Amino acid sequence: MSESKFIIGVLASGRGTNLQAIINAVETGIVTAKIGVVISDKKDAKAIDRAREHNLTACFVDPKAYPDRVAYDTAVTRALIEHQVQLVIFAGYMRLITKPILEAFPNRIINVHPSLLPAFPGLHAQRQALVYGAKISGCTVHFIDEEMDHGPIIAQVSVPVLEGDTEESLSNRILIEEHRLLPRVIQSYAEGKLSVEGRKVFQIGAI
Repeated sequence: MSESKFIIGVLASGRGTNLQAIINAVETGIVTAKIGVVISDKKDAKAIDRAREHNLTACFVDPKAYPDRVAYDTAVTRALIEHQVQLVIFAGYMRLITKPILEAFPNRIINVHPSLLPAFPGLHAQRQALVYGAKISGCTVHFIDEEMDHGPIIAQVSVPVLEGDTEESLSNRILIEEHRLLPRVIQSYAEGKLSVEGRKVFQIGAI
């Protein structure tokens, strides 16, 4: 009898490169989980195409079809629950979420952000780092709470800011580390090696 796999749901708004990293990790056995559903708030998101190319269930949930953010998030939550999702992954999902998702998946939503939080939250984190003159940037995987880029930090990887870096060059180097870090965190969670109390994350072993 085959063991039932841990089920994740992925929310994405854009190119879906982190989604692709997760797909690759699942297909090679680095992540022993199943992608139950991929959801996007953008009809033409490349992430949707990537999911379908790998025969994954993918759907576009149109924000314009709902009167407000809460109603929209309720629909997204319903889709995640219908696909028996146990952990929600934000992979370039560009929406702030509200209570329906947070209450349905407490400490079960993770995000990857292209900075060493709490430094440079929000949009254009790499640009913020360059403008500030930071010598080190990187990426952070964290649990999501009701505030933007604020939840308990799970893991971080630093990336040096090089002389002559542009927003694009720094972004590309950080993205490489995102693609490595996010699947490792997902696997640690699937194995029951991560827990959170308040803003403190406890982990068994290295990520």
